[in-house]
Amino acid sequence: MIERLKQPRAIVTALLLVLLAVLPLLTQAFDQRYLLSVGTRIVIWSIAAVSLNMILGYGGLVSFGHAAFFGIGGYAVGILSAEGIQSGWIQWPVALAVSIAWATLVGALSLRTRGVYFIMITLAFAQLVYYLASGLEGYGGDDGLNISRSRFGIIDLRDKAQFYWLCFALLCGTLWFCGRLAHSRFGYVLRGAKSNELRMTALGFPVFQVRLVACIIAGAFGGLAGILLANEGAYVSPAMMSWVKSGDLIVIVVLGGIGVRFGPLYGAVVFFALEELLKPFLDLLHKGWGEYWQLAFGPLLVIVALYARGGMASLLRARE
Repeated sequence: MIERLKQPRAIVTALLLVLLAVLPLLTQAFDQRYLLSVGTRIVIWSIAAVSLNMILGYGGLVSFGHAAFFGIGGYAVGILSAEGIQSGWIQWPVALAVSIAWATLVGALSLRTRGVYFIMITLAFAQLVYYLASGLEGYGGDDGLNISRSRFGIIDLRDKAQFYWLCFALLCGTLWFCGRLAHSRFGYVLRGAKSNELRMTALGFPVFQVRLVACIIAGAFGGLAGILLANEGAYVSPAMMSWVKSGDLIVIVVLGGIGVRFGPLYGAVVFFALEELLKPFLDLLHKGWGEYWQLAFGPLLVIVALYARGGMASLLRARE
């Protein structure tokens, strides 16, 4: 156990978690409040990426519609807020329940397919929700909806530091839960089905049920990330659940390391750090180029895919 804690990956992870834990204090001390909003986005997207890693990394299920849970969780909060229900004690359970219900429906249907068909069905369901949100003229339609932040009484979500620490605590809980689940009997069955589904079925394991439960858990945490994202900006829009956002989540998971507990966190940090660094750098070269930072990010992702196939996590592995 002590030897594992001395490994580069464990040291970097510990330092990263400590840095994130004290980020509000650092941004206040150095008067860099903008960095707190970047850190909040990193934490929220990490929660969503951890949920995707549950089915993609451990289950081998490539979902191209995972951002739909962003929108479902966010819109559940937004619609309730628009109807005058401001209590987070009501909003959040309802949003999670709707996310779980949608994950159950999508999982029950899409898990009957494999490969590219699974990808297309998850994308189709995500687009269905996207166009449904776009058609909700009473709740902003394409323009989105400004909302009031959830109210809990004990926590003021309007306070950026308090909101950040809430998000960070939820991220830690998500990482702990998914890590424990991945190393449980359930997790071993899920990973075994990824390697050889027929053999696991022949051994008597309920592969379909295990995968469905994994999809439901992933949907619940994805909905939680959507709830936080809606409260972070006090705004919801169909753009939250576009296929582009789903692609970003996949990139974050791949960039950090597929099937690695802290891989999504590494990926989110690198993804948003590169976004914040590439935009001003490209604007220095030519004004307006910063909008197209993805053009510079693409080749970097190709390099990672070619030389660090385990993502950033593989670069932190101890050398023998």
